[in-house]
Amino acid sequence: MFTKITQFLYVLIAVMSVFILIGKDTSQAQAPHDSPSYLIGPNDILSIYVWKEPELTREVTVMPDGRVTFPLAGEIVAQGQTVTQLKKAITQKLEKYVTAPEVTVIVKESKSQMIYTIGKVARPGPYPLISSMTILQALSAAGGFTEWADQKNIVIVRRQAGREIQIPFNYKEFTSGQNLDKNILLQPGDTIVVP
Repeated sequence: MFTKITQFLYVLIAVMSVFILIGKDTSQAQAPHDSPSYLIGPNDILSIYVWKEPELTREVTVMPDGRVTFPLAGEIVAQGQTVTQLKKAITQKLEKYVTAPEVTVIVKESKSQMIYTIGKVARPGPYPLISSMTILQALSAAGGFTEWADQKNIVIVRRQAGREIQIPFNYKEFTSGQNLDKNILLQPGDTIVVP
């Protein structure tokens, strides 16, 4: 009984810390903080503003091929670029038609940076990858474990260099203070498997 209460308290603390970190419901994709290193990807929703040109201001979704279509600029590769790089590319293309264009690009919704949870968690499925999200935070976002979850044999499946690798994570050891370095930062596309 004591271990169930302890486990519940650990999960409750983790859930509360995730809500504090992200500041809103985890079921909605959230744009990253103004991170200069955020790379735009397919399905991201961008707000592009052109000062004093309301007919050019709009929201665009990055297409699966990584491009956006923008008036007067045509198709522009957005995937793999930072907001600053995309702003510069749009500005250069608009200079042919608009005098000194002032362009602002904002990632309204990050839909390309996702992680996945499957197996014996309360709410399996895709979740937005929040900046500096760890395994424990992702498990918390997924609602914690179901009753028969094997908390000692969790696996993170990650695609690296064209192949999949498996990274083990033992929740029981982590919560008892062992192997604290195993609570790694997640990367886009990681899948957490709870058997």
